[in-house]
Amino acid sequence: MQSIIIKNGQIINRGHIISGDIFIQNGFIEQISKQINKNADIEINAEGKYVMPGIIDDQVHFREPGLTHKADLYTEARAAVAGGVTSYMEMPNTKPPALTQALLQEKYDRAAQVSLANYSFFMGTSNDNLDEVLKTDPKNVCGVKVFMGSSTGNMLVDAPDTLEKLFAQCPMLIATHCEDEATIRHNELIFKEKYGEDLPVAMHPHIRSVEACFQSSSLAVELAKKHDTRLHILHISTKDELDLFSNELPLAQKRITAEVCVHHLWFNADDYERLGTRIKWNPAVKSREHQQALLPALLNNQLDVIATDHAPHTLEEKQNTYFSAPSGGPLVQHALNIMLEFYHKGLISLQQIIEKMCHAPAICFRIDRRGFLDEGYWADITILDLDTKWQVNKDNILYKCGWSPLEGQPFTGKVCSTIVSGHLAYHNGQFFEDKKGERLRFM
Repeated sequence: MQSIIIKNGQIINRGHIISGDIFIQNGFIEQISKQINKNADIEINAEGKYVMPGIIDDQVHFREPGLTHKADLYTEARAAVAGGVTSYMEMPNTKPPALTQALLQEKYDRAAQVSLANYSFFMGTSNDNLDEVLKTDPKNVCGVKVFMGSSTGNMLVDAPDTLEKLFAQCPMLIATHCEDEATIRHNELIFKEKYGEDLPVAMHPHIRSVEACFQSSSLAVELAKKHDTRLHILHISTKDELDLFSNELPLAQKRITAEVCVHHLWFNADDYERLGTRIKWNPAVKSREHQQALLPALLNNQLDVIATDHAPHTLEEKQNTYFSAPSGGPLVQHALNIMLEFYHKGLISLQQIIEKMCHAPAICFRIDRRGFLDEGYWADITILDLDTKWQVNKDNILYKCGWSPLEGQPFTGKVCSTIVSGHLAYHNGQFFEDKKGERLRFM
């Protein structure tokens, strides 16, 4: 395996920024020092640039198997790496959904063949597969995913006895999508009666409402506290839910954690007029009042992790009417850029971005030797030029679906190089795909 030396970078790690060099050998960080005088197969001059741990995105939908006209493990992992994401955790609502150990293993086998980034896959749950779920190995699988709201395929878990047993018996982290299905269906009937099929997309946050989120998140927290379950609630989108989460303990000691996604930080309900169904997500992008509560909650550690919920659909699918247009959008290539815009506005520090996108996912999911720039850890590294100005357009979008809700958006700051498990996978716009990513392991 190639040896790499990174020279003269501004190294961001564990709340500090230091000038120095990093030497990588056999996939791992061998040495970090002010100056390293060693020969390597590859030397990267990082003078004037920032060197950070690779981003760990704990929630993506790469659509393989069964939905590969939208995306696949090969294309989306490449897009992730170009955006500084070195590891991802992918969701089970594919076709077929990953509801058995055999189907889950097929996804791991495919990723080993094609994924440029490191990978893990959630085990899926339904109302009737608890026995399969409990066979999951917590050392080799990131967690168990529960859709406590409408989802793709046979994956809605709404039977009270099933939820009770799952939270009581599951020994590993449970990640939940929390929206109350009964509330959503009730709201849909009301709005469909009023508007018919021509429902404006701006009604989406009223259908998938604040109340639907809060009711479901509250139930998940109640069950987790009752059974002392490790619970991670995904994509929090409302200020009402924030008081469910404590910042009194260090992250490593928390049993209940929460994630915020970049689109809920970046967009608000005013943007539906401009972008329509392109920003139709579940949970919905909500009013400015809710948007503006999320970043402070992230900074005060009520919210622990930043992710994307990268969920591509074709533009043709997204351009349907409200009830026909699917929810979700592509984001994994541009998540770091969104957070850097907040940095340039003075709203968050570089150290805090690294804490929430790199360190916190590693701690929350107990990932083995990743998420930090430490000697002896896997060499997952992103090198960043903070000053480069560029604009998102169709020529530089790498998603298989070929579009982004951020098209036309200017950004300042760009990923120059990405090292995945000690392999230089991306450098100055070029991919090097002779080595694939590694399967994540957990402690």
